[in-house]
Amino acid sequence: MDRVINRHSRHRGSAERWRALGMVSSVALVATFAGSGASPALAQDESVLDTITVTAQFRSQNLQETPIAITAVNSETMEMRSQTSVNQIAAQAPSVTLATRGAAYGPSMAISIRGVGQSDFNPAYEPGVGMYVDDVYYATLTGSIMDLLDLDRVEILRGPQGTLAGKNSIGGAVKLYSKEPVGDNTGYAAATYGSRNRLDLRASADFALADSLFARISGVSKQQDGYVDRIDYGCAFPNSGIPRNMSSNTDCVAAKEGQINYDAVRGILRWDNDGPVAITLIGDYTNDDRTTSPSVLVAANFDPATAGRVPGSMKETTDPYNSGLTLSDFVPPAGSYYNYAGYVHEPAGGLEGRYTEGRSYFEGWGVSGKIDWDINESMQLESITAYRSYTSGFSNDNDLSPLNMSLGDGTLDFWSFSQEVRLNGAFGENEQVEWTVGGFYMDQRSTYASYQDLRFSLAPFQQDDPVDSDTKAVFAHVNWIATDQLTLVGGLRYTDESKDYLFSRRSADGGPASSPFSNLDGQSGHYAGDHIDWRVGAQYQWTDSVMTYAQVATGIKGGGVNPRPWYHTQAVGFGPETLTSYEIGAKTELLDRRLRLNAAVFYSDYTDIQVGAPAGTCPDSVFPPEELDNPNRVCSLTINAGKAEAKGVELEANFHPVSDAIIDASVSYIDFEYSDTGNTAGFTPTWKWSVGAQYSFWLSDEHSLTPRFDISYQDKMYIGSNNSELSAIDSYALANARVTYRDEAHGWQLALEVTNLFDKYYFTSMYDAYARGGILYGSPGHPREWAVTVKKSF
Repeated sequence: MDRVINRHSRHRGSAERWRALGMVSSVALVATFAGSGASPALAQDESVLDTITVTAQFRSQNLQETPIAITAVNSETMEMRSQTSVNQIAAQAPSVTLATRGAAYGPSMAISIRGVGQSDFNPAYEPGVGMYVDDVYYATLTGSIMDLLDLDRVEILRGPQGTLAGKNSIGGAVKLYSKEPVGDNTGYAAATYGSRNRLDLRASADFALADSLFARISGVSKQQDGYVDRIDYGCAFPNSGIPRNMSSNTDCVAAKEGQINYDAVRGILRWDNDGPVAITLIGDYTNDDRTTSPSVLVAANFDPATAGRVPGSMKETTDPYNSGLTLSDFVPPAGSYYNYAGYVHEPAGGLEGRYTEGRSYFEGWGVSGKIDWDINESMQLESITAYRSYTSGFSNDNDLSPLNMSLGDGTLDFWSFSQEVRLNGAFGENEQVEWTVGGFYMDQRSTYASYQDLRFSLAPFQQDDPVDSDTKAVFAHVNWIATDQLTLVGGLRYTDESKDYLFSRRSADGGPASSPFSNLDGQSGHYAGDHIDWRVGAQYQWTDSVMTYAQVATGIKGGGVNPRPWYHTQAVGFGPETLTSYEIGAKTELLDRRLRLNAAVFYSDYTDIQVGAPAGTCPDSVFPPEELDNPNRVCSLTINAGKAEAKGVELEANFHPVSDAIIDASVSYIDFEYSDTGNTAGFTPTWKWSVGAQYSFWLSDEHSLTPRFDISYQDKMYIGSNNSELSAIDSYALANARVTYRDEAHGWQLALEVTNLFDKYYFTSMYDAYARGGILYGSPGHPREWAVTVKKSF
């Protein structure tokens, strides 16, 4: 990558202007040293902000010269913030939400940027924020909770990246970049021990296999006990009438949810002889096998006498023990870390019983190959080929009680093949026109199989639905350096996509499904479409330290097929979402490059939003003829009927007031409003801010002690566009503290961290089935935890 950076990270203007600026800078620097008495090396290395290189526009550029709102975080900063998982980096990123979901969604996240994203893992839907690792696109929300294993940096691009990252980057993109091997025979090993028997082991080694062949291998293993107790109700309350599953000489805790049991390894092989061609091969493997996501029943309102469509006595099917208990009896006091989930449905009302393990697993792997070819001095070719595969499984007892109400058990199998080619070049006097053209292809298949026993609404059924999807795109991007100060930017991308969903609905014993699914088995749904995205903008370099930009950009989230139809007539496709964003921004480095202050103001016109058809609005065409006169007919239909406007402001600051001191801060405000309801988008807090500070005390020339404190705030947030107050997540602030001792001479590091310092009780997400099933549960975040880390670098 160094060759690319050196070739393309040039300043606006000629080489003569570079030399003049260098002379002026040198004179100013000498004057500063003379006035302060500091040594030149110390002042330059510790008082001046580091240059941050990003690749958002297909070529290496200084962050401050890139006309995109980007949060860029390097590995050292993530370590000092005690961040080990990708969802944690959202705390310091304005307008970004990365929220882990509850048990019903498996190992996935709700991802949103500027109010645009996706929270449903079902493969019928597409993500609204693009996830990339080493320029390889990750096509599903499942498996998105990644460890920050041996990363060089993370880039979060805010706003639609339709021309640069393609479809499903309508809200933005999150890009993770691994450290590349350089063959310098370095590495590290680290061990962490902390609360609830936390044990993390991390290691990485970089070495040369031959003169031009380098390798880097990294691994992580994380284990920790859970923090939400799953209590056996019959054991804890032996006179309740509900049978016990555990013996009387136990603590009645059947499992601890929120467990961590994660292992991953990545290997990188790079051949580079300083010639025109460099080749990089990457392979990775992840195994995540744990109890289900932590869940606590927040509210319940269920009347067996009036609910559902299940034949027979609802009292018998929901409470076969005749205990006299209702669902509300299993709601714990606010602020609790326990539930009474049984993960068992007893036979009742002629229905079969079912047992699930109450666990979640993800096993995935991938390989990719990247070729960098310098065709000549002004043209480079980049090819990225990748294959990814995973198998995931999860179960959920949504009522979090021993009653027979809502039990699910599912698996999701996935594979994808992708190929991207980019050709970069430049022409004109001083190569003032920089261009990129390329193409992208992806073929993928997901198969979602599950058993659903929702006795409050319908008879148990099972499904096994394959979903085939493919995407083809061509794109072009141009930077025209019109003058030493003015650069014009343009981009265009054409995307063609299709998706096929084959429905399988069978009864619990494998026979034909009962109504309303009786005619759905074997039915297929199809979507196909194409779209053109574009981007135009201009940036102006007022001084060496002040740049402003303005742009208009578009993006799409791919269409799909209605994933949860009640009747075969509802197995229909829906189109893509579209967004046009208008943005102005400023990137500045002030106070002799001690303060970096970046700002963005945006307005988004969001149309064709994929929403569930409001109750009572489904047309007769989506019901079979025999149901047209049924007053209890039901409809589950995804349509393109939403329209919204979003306005917002984002600020990010990095400040080095004195040597060895770092202060970083961010704040964002979003005013998101659906045109028809006035509601805001799910997982979109209006206000969000963070502040972090650290200072290194030098005990000697080689020994330092660095305390750091971080605090982040998230405003009240809804989980859906209906803006239910019952399932709203209240605002909260979280504080973390860390102190790190370093022995620079011998490569040792010792750190003590405390996360959630003030032990705040908060939820990361909610599951809201209150209206149709009387169930509302939340996923509580981690309580206060401590950890000690020892790290040795060599």
